Amino acid sequence: MVGSFQWRDTLLNINNMHITFFEIEEWEEEILREKLHKHDLQFFRDTLKPENLAALSECDVLSVFIHSQITREVIASMPQLKLIATRSTGYNHIDLEAANEREVLVSNVPTYGEHTVAEHTFALILALSRNIHKSHVRRLRNNFTIEGLKGFDLQGKTLGVVGTGKIGVHVIQIARAFEMKVVAFDVFPNEELAIKYGYEYLSLDEVLTQSDIISLHAPYVKETYHLINKENIKLVKPGAMLINTSRGELVDNEALLWALDQKILRGCGLDVIEGEELVREEKELLYTNSMSIEKMTELVKDHMLLSRDEVVYTPHIAFFSEEALERILTMTIENIQVFIEGGHHNEVILPKSKMLN
Repeated sequence: MVGSFQWRDTLLNINNMHITFFEIEEWEEEILREKLHKHDLQFFRDTLKPENLAALSECDVLSVFIHSQITREVIASMPQLKLIATRSTGYNHIDLEAANEREVLVSNVPTYGEHTVAEHTFALILALSRNIHKSHVRRLRNNFTIEGLKGFDLQGKTLGVVGTGKIGVHVIQIARAFEMKVVAFDVFPNEELAIKYGYEYLSLDEVLTQSDIISLHAPYVKETYHLINKENIKLVKPGAMLINTSRGELVDNEALLWALDQKILRGCGLDVIEGEELVREEKELLYTNSMSIEKMTELVKDHMLLSRDEVVYTPHIAFFSEEALERILTMTIENIQVFIEGGHHNEVILPKSKMLN
């Protein structure tokens, strides 16, 4: 635990910490330089890569976003590292066990975009339900026919929400405004919220069976890997849609392709996809000849999914609004400042089997 960290009491009088930021935009750098001007700051626009490690030997605080993988090897390469401040809610890109062993504290931004992600969730739902994506593509081709573009109303449909944390609850509130029926699954159901917002908790299988639209809002931990898989996807109500604005690893790509081929799913709205980092770094991986057979197989599945016209994909931007980005940066600065003063704020501990955002 943090209280047992031997170096904690020595931090109170440190005025010059070595702090390194990855995946930082120019506007963020300006704010960070102003707020943390007493400290030695280092900025990288790109993700953390092996070639960067030599420049991190004196790093006390490391701040990253989700695309930088903080492995045991990365942590071991920074002998002075004391804090990893991820600018995200999720932390599956960080080896928490290795950090804990090294007495490196990890902080996150537990809440910054519940409204933001919930709104994006419904953007994906509406794009699919009213064929907005198909209409857009036709317009680019000067095709203004309406054949094949008939949509359906959300009113009266059943939305199944998997994970009723902050984001999931905001999705439920929006769904109720559309006069949808809502059912939900969570390993820790909150009956008070269910009464307040008028939804019912069911088992995961029952949610899959009854829902016209299934929306995933669970974190990615060991227990939620392939939460939607080859077995339970067979239970999905024929003609349903699946929305994922959580983590790509929650859904088995192969199961998703099968369900689309079998017309079990009429469409998918995906802001995340298993192996999305491969899609993002495809050219670099090909040029460096570093792609394994497993990675290449996953990349092929990704392309098979993304090429389908019943799939709407956005490149992990559900969080990506001006307001949310400002909240993320403000909270990250606060996490770092509290840490430097000898405290801890928004500490991440080794996860338990919870399915809450």
